[in-house]
Amino acid sequence: MKGQILIISGPSGSGKSTLLNRLLAEEKNLYFSISSTTRKIREGEKEGVNYYYIGEEEFKQGIEEGNFLEWANVHKNYYGTSLKPVVSALEEGKIVVFDVDVQGFKLTTAKFANLITSVFITTTNKKELRRRLENRGTDTPEMIENRLMNAAGEMEHIMEYDYLLINDDVEKSYENLRAILKSMKLKSANINLRETINNWIDC
Repeated sequence: MKGQILIISGPSGSGKSTLLNRLLAEEKNLYFSISSTTRKIREGEKEGVNYYYIGEEEFKQGIEEGNFLEWANVHKNYYGTSLKPVVSALEEGKIVVFDVDVQGFKLTTAKFANLITSVFITTTNKKELRRRLENRGTDTPEMIENRLMNAAGEMEHIMEYDYLLINDDVEKSYENLRAILKSMKLKSANINLRETINNWIDC
């Protein structure tokens, strides 16, 4: 396959979506892998943009048929990534961008280890994450506590990622994310080295 994979993970509320949406709007040759989920659509979200919203039985059938690259049950809802469009995008030479949790990262790595660059995005500390979740106004106190507990567990895995971004300044974090993307495009594995060598010698 000619393409690569950029995996973004981090706690809900860390600002992943803000950074990713800007990256996808400003950079070319990226394919954002849209996940499927069984959770209800939230206000402001759109089908086929944020997620594909499907029923639980349909999701479970997809698991049985091996249609998902990775999947997880989070907060009593299923989330997963369909395999077919990912493979197509990689064969076209695109950088496929994933927004997945730690479990999704591990499952994707098991399938495409040599294609992956991974980034973990988080806040300065737990207190700041709580503040952002509360200000967001979309979660109940119980949901916020669950998210904070899951975030603490995810933080234990940051050493497994290639890069760590502490998102305390959105502009700075975005420029760092762009730098990571640029480094991916310069990887020798993504360049036709034989052609490059021949052109160098012939000139």
